[in-house]
Amino acid sequence: MKNFTNLKSRLATLLLVGALSVSYQTFAQQEAMFSQYMFNTLAINPAYAGSRDVLSMTALGRYQWVGVPGAPKTFTFSMDMPISNEKMGIGLQATYDEIGLAKNTGIHLTYSYRVKVGPRSTLSFGVQGGATNVRWMLSQVSNLTDPNDNVFLGGSDRNAILPNFGGGIYLSNDKSYLGISCPQIMQNSLFNYNVSDSTGKVSVGRTKRHFFAMMGFVIGKGSFKIKPSTMLRYTQGAPLGVDGNINFWIKDKISFGISGRISQFQSFSQSNPFDAAIGMLELQLTPQMKIGYAYDFTTNKLNDDSKALSNRIFGIPTHELMLRYEFGYGKNKILTPRYF
Repeated sequence: MKNFTNLKSRLATLLLVGALSVSYQTFAQQEAMFSQYMFNTLAINPAYAGSRDVLSMTALGRYQWVGVPGAPKTFTFSMDMPISNEKMGIGLQATYDEIGLAKNTGIHLTYSYRVKVGPRSTLSFGVQGGATNVRWMLSQVSNLTDPNDNVFLGGSDRNAILPNFGGGIYLSNDKSYLGISCPQIMQNSLFNYNVSDSTGKVSVGRTKRHFFAMMGFVIGKGSFKIKPSTMLRYTQGAPLGVDGNINFWIKDKISFGISGRISQFQSFSQSNPFDAAIGMLELQLTPQMKIGYAYDFTTNKLNDDSKALSNRIFGIPTHELMLRYEFGYGKNKILTPRYF
Protein backbone atom coordinates (compact mmCIF):
# COMPACT_ATOMS: atom_id res chain seq x y z
CA MET A 1 0.00 0.00 0.00
CA LYS A 2 2.85 2.35 0.81
CA ASN A 3 4.41 1.68 -2.60
CA PHE A 4 1.10 2.40 -4.30
CA THR A 5 0.74 5.66 -2.38
CA ASN A 6 4.23 6.67 -3.47
CA LEU A 7 3.32 5.73 -7.03
CA LYS A 8 0.26 7.97 -6.93
CA SER A 9 2.35 10.88 -5.68
CA ARG A 10 5.02 10.27 -8.32
CA LEU A 11 2.47 10.06 -11.12
CA ALA A 12 0.59 13.14 -9.96
CA THR A 13 3.84 15.09 -9.88
CA LEU A 14 4.85 13.72 -13.28
CA LEU A 15 1.54 14.73 -14.84
CA LEU A 16 1.81 18.22 -13.38
CA VAL A 17 5.36 18.67 -14.65
CA GLY A 18 4.29 17.24 -17.99
CA ALA A 19 1.51 19.82 -18.24
CA LEU A 20 4.15 22.50 -17.72
CA SER A 21 6.73 20.93 -20.01
CA VAL A 22 4.35 20.71 -22.93
CA SER A 23 4.37 24.48 -23.16
CA TYR A 24 8.02 24.93 -23.94
CA GLN A 25 9.46 21.54 -24.91
CA THR A 26 6.82 20.21 -27.30
CA PHE A 27 7.32 16.60 -26.21
CA ALA A 28 3.59 16.11 -25.84
CA GLN A 29 0.64 17.19 -27.84
CA GLN A 30 -1.56 19.98 -26.57
CA GLU A 31 -4.57 19.04 -28.70
CA ALA A 32 -6.89 16.52 -27.07
CA MET A 33 -6.39 12.91 -28.18
CA PHE A 34 -9.21 10.61 -29.32
CA SER A 35 -9.19 6.90 -30.09
CA GLN A 36 -12.49 7.19 -32.00
CA TYR A 37 -11.18 9.98 -34.22
CA MET A 38 -13.00 8.51 -37.23
CA PHE A 39 -16.34 9.21 -35.50
CA ASN A 40 -15.39 12.61 -34.03
CA THR A 41 -13.91 14.23 -37.12
CA LEU A 42 -15.26 17.74 -36.55
CA ALA A 43 -13.04 18.03 -33.46
CA ILE A 44 -10.02 17.63 -35.74
CA ASN A 45 -11.05 19.06 -39.13
CA PRO A 46 -13.49 22.00 -39.55
CA ALA A 47 -14.02 21.09 -43.21
CA TYR A 48 -16.08 18.11 -42.00
CA ALA A 49 -18.99 20.42 -41.09
CA GLY A 50 -22.15 19.47 -43.00
CA SER A 51 -20.64 16.37 -44.60
CA ARG A 52 -23.27 14.03 -43.13
CA ASP A 53 -26.05 15.97 -44.91
CA VAL A 54 -28.23 16.19 -41.77
CA LEU A 55 -28.15 17.90 -38.39
CA SER A 56 -25.70 15.71 -36.49
CA MET A 57 -24.78 15.89 -32.79
CA THR A 58 -21.91 13.99 -31.19
CA ALA A 59 -20.86 13.76 -27.54
CA LEU A 60 -17.66 12.06 -26.41
CA GLY A 61 -16.04 11.48 -23.04
CA ARG A 62 -12.50 10.17 -22.57
CA TYR A 63 -11.08 9.04 -19.23
CA GLN A 64 -7.38 8.44 -19.72
CA TRP A 65 -5.19 6.41 -17.33
CA VAL A 66 -8.01 5.64 -14.90
CA GLY A 67 -6.80 5.47 -11.30
CA VAL A 68 -3.88 7.85 -11.76
CA PRO A 69 -4.31 11.14 -9.83
CA GLY A 70 -4.49 14.10 -12.20
CA ALA A 71 -4.89 11.89 -15.28
CA PRO A 72 -6.29 13.50 -18.45
CA LYS A 73 -10.05 13.81 -18.89
CA THR A 74 -11.60 15.11 -22.11
CA PHE A 75 -15.22 15.89 -22.96
CA THR A 76 -16.46 17.21 -26.29
CA PHE A 77 -19.81 18.12 -27.79
CA SER A 78 -20.21 19.02 -31.43
CA MET A 79 -23.07 19.69 -33.79
CA ASP A 80 -23.08 20.50 -37.49
CA MET A 81 -25.48 20.69 -40.41
CA PRO A 82 -25.56 21.60 -44.12
CA ILE A 83 -27.07 24.87 -45.34
CA SER A 84 -27.73 26.53 -48.75
CA ASN A 85 -28.78 23.31 -50.47
CA GLU A 86 -25.83 21.48 -48.91
CA LYS A 87 -23.29 23.78 -50.57
CA MET A 88 -22.12 24.95 -47.14
CA GLY A 89 -21.90 23.59 -43.64
CA ILE A 90 -21.92 25.17 -40.20
CA GLY A 91 -21.02 23.73 -36.83
CA LEU A 92 -20.25 24.31 -33.17
CA GLN A 93 -17.76 22.61 -30.86
CA ALA A 94 -17.49 22.76 -27.08
CA THR A 95 -14.55 21.09 -25.33
CA TYR A 96 -13.27 20.54 -21.81
CA ASP A 97 -9.79 19.10 -21.33
CA GLU A 98 -8.13 18.50 -17.97
CA ILE A 99 -4.74 17.18 -16.91
CA GLY A 100 -3.55 17.64 -13.35
CA LEU A 101 -4.30 21.22 -12.32
CA ALA A 102 -4.45 22.42 -15.94
CA LYS A 103 -8.03 22.84 -17.15
CA ASN A 104 -8.98 24.14 -20.61
CA THR A 105 -12.53 24.99 -21.72
CA GLY A 106 -13.13 26.03 -25.32
CA ILE A 107 -15.87 26.85 -27.78
CA HIS A 108 -15.47 27.23 -31.54
CA LEU A 109 -17.75 27.98 -34.50
CA THR A 110 -17.14 26.19 -37.78
CA TYR A 111 -17.92 26.97 -41.42
CA SER A 112 -17.29 24.89 -44.55
CA TYR A 113 -17.77 25.46 -48.25
CA ARG A 114 -18.51 22.30 -50.25
CA VAL A 115 -17.81 21.68 -53.93
CA LYS A 116 -18.95 18.66 -55.95
CA VAL A 117 -15.92 17.16 -57.71
CA GLY A 118 -17.61 14.02 -59.01
CA PRO A 119 -20.98 12.24 -59.13
CA ARG A 120 -20.61 11.12 -55.50
CA SER A 121 -17.56 13.03 -54.26
CA THR A 122 -17.36 16.34 -52.40
CA LEU A 123 -14.38 18.57 -51.61
CA SER A 124 -14.85 20.80 -48.57
CA PHE A 125 -12.85 23.78 -47.32
CA GLY A 126 -13.39 24.64 -43.67
CA VAL A 127 -12.44 27.27 -41.12
CA GLN A 128 -13.15 27.62 -37.42
CA GLY A 129 -12.74 30.35 -34.86
CA GLY A 130 -13.24 30.64 -31.14
CA ALA A 131 -11.49 30.85 -27.80
CA THR A 132 -10.22 28.65 -24.98
CA ASN A 133 -10.16 29.50 -21.29
CA VAL A 134 -6.80 28.22 -19.98
CA ARG A 135 -6.52 27.71 -16.20
CA TRP A 136 -3.25 26.57 -14.56
CA MET A 137 -3.78 26.66 -10.78
CA LEU A 138 -0.27 25.67 -9.66
CA SER A 139 -0.74 27.27 -6.25
CA GLN A 140 -3.10 24.40 -5.37
CA VAL A 141 -0.23 21.89 -5.36
CA SER A 142 0.52 20.52 -1.88
CA ASN A 143 2.97 17.99 -0.44
CA LEU A 144 4.49 17.30 -3.85
CA THR A 145 7.20 19.92 -4.16
CA ASP A 146 9.46 22.19 -2.15
CA PRO A 147 7.11 24.57 -0.27
CA ASN A 148 9.57 27.39 -0.97
CA ASP A 149 9.42 26.90 -4.74
CA ASN A 150 8.18 30.20 -6.21
CA VAL A 151 6.50 28.42 -9.10
CA PHE A 152 3.89 27.01 -6.70
CA LEU A 153 3.29 30.10 -4.53
CA GLY A 154 0.64 31.66 -6.78
CA GLY A 155 2.69 33.84 -9.10
CA SER A 156 2.63 31.19 -11.80
CA ASP A 157 -1.14 30.71 -11.80
CA ARG A 158 -2.73 31.40 -15.16
CA ASN A 159 -6.34 32.15 -16.03
CA ALA A 160 -6.71 33.57 -19.52
CA ILE A 161 -8.95 33.44 -22.57
CA LEU A 162 -6.92 32.65 -25.67
CA PRO A 163 -8.50 33.24 -29.11
CA ASN A 164 -7.59 31.00 -32.01
CA PHE A 165 -8.61 29.88 -35.48
CA GLY A 166 -7.91 26.93 -37.75
CA GLY A 167 -8.64 25.42 -41.12
CA GLY A 168 -8.84 22.19 -43.07
CA ILE A 169 -9.64 20.37 -46.31
CA TYR A 170 -11.85 17.28 -46.54
CA LEU A 171 -12.48 15.10 -49.61
CA SER A 172 -15.10 12.36 -49.27
CA ASN A 173 -17.58 10.07 -50.99
CA ASP A 174 -19.71 7.11 -49.86
CA LYS A 175 -16.71 4.77 -49.60
CA SER A 176 -13.67 6.85 -48.65
CA TYR A 177 -12.36 10.09 -47.17
CA LEU A 178 -9.15 12.10 -46.97
CA GLY A 179 -8.55 15.16 -44.78
CA ILE A 180 -5.78 17.58 -43.80
CA SER A 181 -6.17 20.18 -41.05
CA CYS A 182 -4.62 22.49 -38.47
CA PRO A 183 -7.31 23.24 -35.85
CA GLN A 184 -5.27 25.82 -33.90
CA ILE A 185 -3.02 28.11 -35.95
CA MET A 186 -2.23 30.90 -33.48
CA GLN A 187 0.66 30.17 -31.07
CA ASN A 188 -0.55 31.93 -27.93
CA SER A 189 1.64 32.61 -24.91
CA LEU A 190 0.66 30.36 -22.01
CA PHE A 191 2.61 32.03 -19.19
CA ASN A 192 3.39 35.52 -17.98
CA TYR A 193 7.09 34.75 -17.67
CA ASN A 194 9.98 33.24 -19.63
CA VAL A 195 11.57 29.86 -18.94
CA SER A 196 15.30 29.09 -18.92
CA ASP A 197 16.54 25.57 -19.60
CA SER A 198 19.74 23.94 -18.31
CA THR A 199 21.82 25.66 -21.01
CA GLY A 200 20.53 29.10 -20.10
CA LYS A 201 18.41 29.43 -23.23
CA VAL A 202 15.27 31.46 -22.57
CA SER A 203 11.98 30.48 -24.17
CA VAL A 204 8.33 31.46 -23.82
CA GLY A 205 5.66 28.85 -23.15
CA ARG A 206 3.33 28.82 -26.15
CA THR A 207 0.65 26.68 -27.69
CA LYS A 208 1.92 24.80 -30.73
CA ARG A 209 0.39 24.19 -34.14
CA HIS A 210 -0.74 20.61 -34.61
CA PHE A 211 -1.20 19.27 -38.12
CA PHE A 212 -3.45 16.28 -38.83
CA ALA A 213 -3.80 14.05 -41.88
CA MET A 214 -6.43 11.32 -41.90
CA MET A 215 -7.89 8.87 -44.40
CA GLY A 216 -10.14 5.82 -44.52
CA PHE A 217 -12.11 3.65 -46.92
CA VAL A 218 -14.59 0.76 -47.02
CA ILE A 219 -13.93 -2.64 -48.57
CA GLY A 220 -16.61 -5.20 -49.33
CA LYS A 221 -20.33 -5.47 -50.00
CA GLY A 222 -23.32 -7.16 -48.43
CA SER A 223 -23.41 -8.06 -44.75
CA PHE A 224 -19.67 -7.89 -44.04
CA LYS A 225 -17.39 -4.92 -44.68
CA ILE A 226 -13.90 -3.85 -43.63
CA LYS A 227 -13.03 -0.23 -42.92
CA PRO A 228 -9.34 0.60 -42.41
CA SER A 229 -8.32 4.14 -41.45
CA THR A 230 -5.29 6.06 -40.24
CA MET A 231 -4.42 9.44 -38.74
CA LEU A 232 -1.05 11.21 -38.62
CA ARG A 233 -0.26 13.97 -36.10
CA TYR A 234 2.67 16.34 -36.47
CA THR A 235 3.96 19.13 -34.23
CA GLN A 236 7.22 20.97 -34.73
CA GLY A 237 9.82 19.62 -32.33
CA ALA A 238 7.96 16.38 -31.58
CA PRO A 239 8.03 12.91 -33.18
CA LEU A 240 5.37 12.01 -35.72
CA GLY A 241 2.29 10.46 -34.09
CA VAL A 242 0.47 7.68 -35.95
CA ASP A 243 -2.87 5.93 -35.36
CA GLY A 244 -3.78 2.88 -37.43
CA ASN A 245 -7.23 1.28 -37.23
CA ILE A 246 -9.25 -1.48 -38.85
CA ASN A 247 -12.98 -1.93 -38.20
CA PHE A 248 -15.22 -4.81 -39.24
CA TRP A 249 -18.90 -4.11 -39.94
CA ILE A 250 -21.53 -6.84 -39.64
CA LYS A 251 -24.89 -6.21 -41.35
CA ASP A 252 -24.23 -2.47 -41.01
CA LYS A 253 -25.35 -2.69 -37.38
CA ILE A 254 -22.37 -3.85 -35.35
CA SER A 255 -18.77 -2.83 -35.75
CA PHE A 256 -15.70 -4.00 -33.84
CA GLY A 257 -12.11 -3.11 -34.47
CA ILE A 258 -8.56 -2.72 -33.25
CA SER A 259 -6.10 0.18 -33.38
CA GLY A 260 -2.46 0.86 -32.61
CA ARG A 261 -0.94 4.20 -31.63
CA ILE A 262 2.56 5.61 -31.85
CA SER A 263 2.27 8.64 -29.61
CA GLN A 264 3.89 12.07 -29.71
CA PHE A 265 4.02 11.91 -25.90
CA GLN A 266 7.56 10.57 -25.61
CA SER A 267 8.14 11.49 -21.95
CA PHE A 268 6.69 8.14 -20.84
CA SER A 269 7.77 6.02 -23.80
CA GLN A 270 11.22 6.97 -25.00
CA SER A 271 12.34 3.33 -25.06
CA ASN A 272 9.04 2.11 -26.54
CA PRO A 273 7.42 4.45 -29.07
CA PHE A 274 4.36 2.17 -29.36
CA ASP A 275 1.99 3.85 -26.91
CA ALA A 276 -1.28 1.89 -26.92
CA ALA A 277 -3.30 -0.97 -28.35
CA ILE A 278 -7.01 -0.16 -28.65
CA GLY A 279 -10.19 -2.19 -28.91
CA MET A 280 -13.40 -0.66 -30.28
CA LEU A 281 -17.09 -1.48 -30.45
CA GLU A 282 -19.81 0.49 -32.29
CA LEU A 283 -23.54 -0.18 -32.36
CA GLN A 284 -25.92 1.42 -34.86
CA LEU A 285 -28.96 1.26 -32.58
CA THR A 286 -31.30 3.03 -35.00
CA PRO A 287 -30.81 4.84 -38.32
CA GLN A 288 -30.36 8.00 -36.24
CA MET A 289 -28.45 6.83 -33.16
CA LYS A 290 -25.00 5.30 -32.75
CA ILE A 291 -22.95 4.53 -29.66
CA GLY A 292 -19.28 3.66 -29.54
CA TYR A 293 -16.80 2.49 -26.94
CA ALA A 294 -12.99 2.28 -27.02
CA TYR A 295 -10.60 0.71 -24.53
CA ASP A 296 -6.94 1.73 -24.64
CA PHE A 297 -4.41 -0.77 -23.34
CA THR A 298 -1.43 1.40 -22.45
CA THR A 299 1.94 -0.09 -23.41
CA ASN A 300 4.39 2.65 -22.42
CA LYS A 301 6.63 3.01 -19.35
CA LEU A 302 3.88 4.59 -17.25
CA ASN A 303 1.91 1.36 -17.59
CA ASP A 304 4.93 -0.79 -16.65
CA ASP A 305 5.56 1.23 -13.48
CA SER A 306 1.92 0.95 -12.47
CA LYS A 307 1.87 -2.84 -12.84
CA ALA A 308 5.12 -3.22 -10.91
CA LEU A 309 4.09 -1.08 -7.93
CA SER A 310 0.35 -1.75 -7.66
CA ASN A 311 0.14 -5.38 -8.86
CA ARG A 312 -2.27 -4.50 -11.65
CA ILE A 313 -2.50 -7.29 -14.19
CA PHE A 314 -3.52 -5.12 -17.12
CA GLY A 315 -1.97 -1.86 -15.98
CA ILE A 316 -3.64 1.52 -16.51
CA PRO A 317 -6.86 1.53 -18.58
CA THR A 318 -8.33 4.30 -20.70
CA HIS A 319 -12.06 4.41 -21.49
CA GLU A 320 -13.75 6.43 -24.22
CA LEU A 321 -17.50 6.60 -24.86
CA MET A 322 -19.19 8.22 -27.86
CA LEU A 323 -22.86 8.97 -28.61
CA ARG A 324 -24.15 10.37 -31.92
CA TYR A 325 -27.70 11.38 -32.81
CA GLU A 326 -28.90 12.72 -36.14
CA PHE A 327 -32.06 14.52 -37.20
CA GLY A 328 -33.57 13.91 -40.64
CA TYR A 329 -35.90 16.95 -40.86
CA GLY A 330 -38.81 14.63 -41.68
CA LYS A 331 -37.09 13.53 -44.91
CA ASN A 332 -35.49 10.25 -45.85
CA LYS A 333 -32.03 11.82 -45.79
CA ILE A 334 -30.29 9.64 -43.24
CA LEU A 335 -28.33 6.94 -45.01
CA THR A 336 -27.85 3.65 -43.19
CA PRO A 337 -25.08 3.21 -42.54
CA ARG A 338 -22.94 6.32 -42.72
CA TYR A 339 -19.38 5.07 -42.45
CA PHE A 340 -17.72 8.49 -42.08
